[in-house]
Amino acid sequence: MTLTTYLAFLAAAAVVLAAPGPTILYVLGVSVGRGARAGLATVPGVVAGDMTAMSLSLAGVGAALSVSAELFTVLRMAGAAVLIWLGIQAWRKAGRLDAGRSGASDRWVAGKAFAVTALNPKSIVFFVAFLPQFISPHDPYLPQASLLGGSFLVLAGVNAACYALLAGSLSRFLQGPVARRRLGRTGAGVLVAAGVWTAAKS
Repeated sequence: MTLTTYLAFLAAAAVVLAAPGPTILYVLGVSVGRGARAGLATVPGVVAGDMTAMSLSLAGVGAALSVSAELFTVLRMAGAAVLIWLGIQAWRKAGRLDAGRSGASDRWVAGKAFAVTALNPKSIVFFVAFLPQFISPHDPYLPQASLLGGSFLVLAGVNAACYALLAGSLSRFLQGPVARRRLGRTGAGVLVAAGVWTAAKS
């Protein structure tokens, strides 16, 4: 793999990651509703979820999903259900100043981000179709896959953190209980909308 190919991969991955999908919508919902700190707590979960999806792709699950419409639909609906459930929970907790402050809450938020990311079947299929385009058949496979996969995970973490900080700035400037409740419910609405969008999207 040449340097030009690697740089092309980084550019393509950055574009793909920047487009909001279920994972980024979850990050936005958490960040708007609970602040940048809670949003940043999603980053480890996002990275772990992408790592899981990538591992499943390499294990052949992505190929199975690409030919099994039923399995793909089951996973997609499971991911949609998780997003809608998270939105309902966020709506109930909207306006609570202690939301997302403790280490336990941070781990819970990261776990939810992991579930949303790992349960997205399109991520698994994406890695099957995307990574091989940048791997040279003339060089050893494992070092190339490790470099590309690791680079993608770094970019995914940076991307999620940027979205969290940008969306979290809204929460930072609106500290009143009424404003925080409205922001929390806005974030909850984003999560529910993301779940509905995921369920409806073929």
